[in-house]
Amino acid sequence: MSRLKRGGQLDSLSGFRADKKEPTIPSGLLRAARRSGQLDLSGRGLTEVPQDVYRLNMDTPQEAQQDVSFGTSDCWWEQTDLTKLILSSNQLTQLSDDIRLLAVLTTLDLHDNQLRSLPGALGELQELQQLRLSHNKLTSLPIEVCTLKNLCSITLQQNQLESLPDEMGQLEKLTHLDLSHNHLKGLPVSLGHLSCLQKLNVCHNELSCLPASLAQLTNVKLLDFSNNQLTDIPATLSEMPALEQLYLRHNKLRVLPKLVAPTLKELYVGNNRIEEMETELLTSLTAISVLELRDNKIKILPEEITSLNTLTRLDLTNNDITTGRIKGDPESAEEGQTAMTLPSQARVNVHNIKTLKSLAYSEKQAVDIPDELFDAATDQGVTTVNFSKNQLTSIPPRLIELSASLSDLNLAFNRLTCCSPDVCKFLQLMHMDLRNNQLTDLPSEMKNLNKLRSITLNYNRFKSFPGVLYQIVSLETVLIGNNQVGEVDAHRLKMLVNLSTLDMSNNDLLNIPPEVGLCASLRCLGLEGNPFRTPRAAILAKGTDAVLEYLRSRIPT
Repeated sequence: MSRLKRGGQLDSLSGFRADKKEPTIPSGLLRAARRSGQLDLSGRGLTEVPQDVYRLNMDTPQEAQQDVSFGTSDCWWEQTDLTKLILSSNQLTQLSDDIRLLAVLTTLDLHDNQLRSLPGALGELQELQQLRLSHNKLTSLPIEVCTLKNLCSITLQQNQLESLPDEMGQLEKLTHLDLSHNHLKGLPVSLGHLSCLQKLNVCHNELSCLPASLAQLTNVKLLDFSNNQLTDIPATLSEMPALEQLYLRHNKLRVLPKLVAPTLKELYVGNNRIEEMETELLTSLTAISVLELRDNKIKILPEEITSLNTLTRLDLTNNDITTGRIKGDPESAEEGQTAMTLPSQARVNVHNIKTLKSLAYSEKQAVDIPDELFDAATDQGVTTVNFSKNQLTSIPPRLIELSASLSDLNLAFNRLTCCSPDVCKFLQLMHMDLRNNQLTDLPSEMKNLNKLRSITLNYNRFKSFPGVLYQIVSLETVLIGNNQVGEVDAHRLKMLVNLSTLDMSNNDLLNIPPEVGLCASLRCLGLEGNPFRTPRAAILAKGTDAVLEYLRSRIPT
C-alpha cells in the first residue's frame, strides 16, 4: 500500500485506507451504528455506498480491537449487526453485490436516488421487511426481490417501471405495495396471491385492463387505479370481502363498475365517461358513504339513490343532469313530476351537512340558492351557512327554515341592498358576515338577536352607524370600516359593555367624541383613514390605549 499521495507528499493516513478514493463516513457514525444496529446516511451527496458500510458486520474480534473506529469504551462484543440502513436522498446510481454482507437488514431505504437497476444480491437479504425504492429511475425489478419472504412493504412509486416480474405473487407477507407513477401497461396475474396485501396503489400508470385474479386479494382495503387507461373493471372485484375504498378517477370508464362489494364505503369514479347509473348497482352499495361521480356525462339520477341510507357525500358536479327522479309525497307532487332537481353545477355535500352541520354554496355567482340544498339541510340542525361570493340581492327566504339552530351566517361578497326583518328570527345567531354588499341600513328588528357576538359590515354603503347595533348588548366585535359613516353616538356606544373590537377605519368621521374614551371594554379601536383632525396620527400610531386616554383627557370637566 503506497504511503505517498500524488505530488509526492507524505500521506499520514496511509495504512488506514486503500489507494482508491472512496467517500468516507465519520467514524463516530460507524461506532454508533455498531452499537444501535442503525445507520442513517441520508442527504450526504453519496454517489456510491462506501465499503465501510458494507463491511460493518464483518469485523472479527481481533480486527475490532485494532480498528481505529473503536475507542476504549467500545468493545467488540457489544456491537450488533446492522438492521436498518437509510441511504435516501443521495446520488446513488447503483448498489453493489456487497449488499449481501448486510444479511440481517430489516429496513433498507434507497428512495430519492438515481438508481437505474438493482443487484440480484438483494434476494439474499432474507430478513428484509421494508424496502423503499421510490423516486429513482428503475425500469425493472430483479426476480430475486420476489424471494424476500419477510417483506411487508415495498414502495416503488415515481420510477420508470414498464413491467413487473411474474414472481411478484411470492411476496406472501406483503401488506403495502405502491407502484404509482410508473409506466406499467399491465399487472402480473400472480398479484392475486398476495394474501396479506391491504393497500395497493397503481395510480398514474398506463393500465388498460386489470387481471381478474385481483379478486383473490381477500384482505385488501384500498385499491387505487386512478389516472390510467381503464375502460372496464373485472366483475370479480365484487368478490373482495374487505374492500372499503376504490379509486378509479381519470380513466375511460363508460359505465359504473358492477360492484357488489359488501364493505365498500368509498367509490371515486370522477373524470370518466360514465353516462348512466344502473339501478342494480346502486341497490348493491349497501355500505357506501362517499360516492364521487363528478365530471362525467350522467344525464339522469335514478330514484334508487335515495335508498342509500349510509350515504353521507354525493358529488355530481359537472355532469349533464337536468332532473333527478326522486319519489315525493303524492299529495304535494303530481305523478310523473320531478320532486328534486339537480343543476349540473350543484354540489350537495351531505357529509358536511350531517356531520359538520355546515351548509355551503359559495363562489357560484348564483342569483339564488338551489332548493335541494335547503331540502338536504331540513331537520339536520345546521349551525353554519356560507353563501358568500354570489350574486344574491336579498337574503334567501328559505334560510328561515334553519333559524332554530343557525349560529354563523356568511353572506359576504353579494349584492344585498337591504337586510330582511326576518333576520330577527335567528335567535341563535352569534356571528354574521355581511361585508362587501350594498347595504345602507340594518332593520330595527335585529335588536332581538341577543346572542350576536360579531358583525362584519366592511365595504358597504352605510352613512351612519346603524342605530340597532347600539341595542345589541351582546356584541363583542363590530367591523364597519370602508363605509361612509359620518358620526358615532358615544353615549349609546358606552352601553355596549362587551364591545372589545370596533373598526371604523376609512369612513367620513369629522370628529371623534371624547366620550368614546369611556368605553371601558374596548381593546382594539380602528380609526385610521378618517378626515378628523384630532386625535392626530402620532397618537393613533401609539395604539388603542393611548387613543382612549387622549379622548378621556379631552372630556370637559
